[in-house]
Amino acid sequence: MVVDADAHVNEDPLAWTDLAARHPGWLGAGRSAGRWVAEIEGKLYPRQDGPGCGVPIDASTNPRCAAGAGGDERGLDVRLADMDAEGIDVQVLYGGLVIGVTGYDDAGFALDVCEAYDDWLLSKVCAHAPARLKGVAVVPLQDVDRAIGEAVRAKDLGAVGVTIPPLVGSRNLDDAALLPFFEACAGLDLAVAVHSAPGMNLPMPGADRFTNYAQVHAVSFPVDQMVALTALTLGGVLDRFPALRVAFLESGVGWVPYFVHRLHEHHEKLPHLLPAGAADPRAILERGQCYFSFEAEESLLGVYIEHLGDDSLVYASDYPHWDSDFPGTVEQVRAAGLPDSSLAKALGDNARRLYAL
Repeated sequence: MVVDADAHVNEDPLAWTDLAARHPGWLGAGRSAGRWVAEIEGKLYPRQDGPGCGVPIDASTNPRCAAGAGGDERGLDVRLADMDAEGIDVQVLYGGLVIGVTGYDDAGFALDVCEAYDDWLLSKVCAHAPARLKGVAVVPLQDVDRAIGEAVRAKDLGAVGVTIPPLVGSRNLDDAALLPFFEACAGLDLAVAVHSAPGMNLPMPGADRFTNYAQVHAVSFPVDQMVALTALTLGGVLDRFPALRVAFLESGVGWVPYFVHRLHEHHEKLPHLLPAGAADPRAILERGQCYFSFEAEESLLGVYIEHLGDDSLVYASDYPHWDSDFPGTVEQVRAAGLPDSSLAKALGDNARRLYAL
């Protein structure tokens, strides 16, 4: 079985009629660098210029994926046909616009948006082909109690995970206030997926130093994931909740062996500065709590396996985004020269374990 661990579906907010009734005019349009983008709470999504700017809106989708990018029936039928052509059995779906929900000022409104999106994704989009399309919910993590409530509700609707940003406002992911959320996800058997995106009015620890999208994109995802991994490992979160599984997405895997070694060194030499009982990050990977996504053009899979084994790699197409290598992503992975056993894990077995499929 081939499982695409990180694909996306373009939202259709106009279908969220209950949200529009509760918050008339919640979604507007504004100009950013001469382009029309979404406007929510007076903020633009994705911002097209300035520090940490987002993807150019008119080039955000791979043209070869455009027909299958949406969540209407016609688009989903095209998506399923594209999955067949690729050899993908199951696709795990994330949104785009909703990645910014944790940055909304009004947490109650953020919850309403999460509910509208999660209902649409899980009860309409994934219900179109429930054996093949699986959904990852969004939660308003700026309010932990509301986030837990939505995670419980989303699990009942069939969610296989929840997505969170690498930072929650000014808080790192090992902030004590966030621990009840991670405890709840572990108890619900829901994967937690760290997924960021520039231009979405969320804090970025490195990319906001740049105003050129090429530079922003190059820096944003790996640095974001390094920050998240540091918090969850050396901050003791994954030790507190050994049933918690976390995916680190969109940044490739070449950085992981180097950074896990670096974290290991600091765990080894500075244990007195870490929470009592904090495990070696290598041990955390070995017990199956961390997963890292790679895309078809990844050239360092062999290096990763040499240093960290093959139990934490998950394949992702990133369909339908501009940097997806569709078509032919699965074939590129099959041609990478991995042993058959490693290939089976990387293309599906590990993702099935991550998402409890």
